[in-house]
Amino acid sequence: MSVTRFGISIEQELLTTLDDYVKNNRFSNRSQAIRHLINKNMIEHKWQCNNTVAGSITLFYDPHKREILNNIAEIREQYSTEILTSQQIMLSENHTLEIIAVKGIARRLTELSDRLISTKGIQHGKLTMTRAE
Repeated sequence: MSVTRFGISIEQELLTTLDDYVKNNRFSNRSQAIRHLINKNMIEHKWQCNNTVAGSITLFYDPHKREILNNIAEIREQYSTEILTSQQIMLSENHTLEIIAVKGIARRLTELSDRLISTKGIQHGKLTMTRAE
């Protein structure tokens, strides 16, 4: 892929914010950070346009609460087409980290994620998506 150079003009405050972003995220330079931000914006736009995306849903919960496992299983059954696979990792006796790999229409994956994360007993959850086309 060829690279095109161009100049931009921004306020000093934004430049300082960009430099902090470069430092905090350990980018090698401003260009890499700007490429990352543009790509991130394009991906998020695809979410809104309901294109096909892939990603993961991460859940953190206490596996001993039977109601949680039953509710998760019921929701997973309704979205079996979008769920590719999952892995449960026992972090401790009372803490499970579950990672669910998903692919489908962004709107549908967001709906799935919202339902899982809002399940009573889920302590933390997050959806991450990227373009799949």
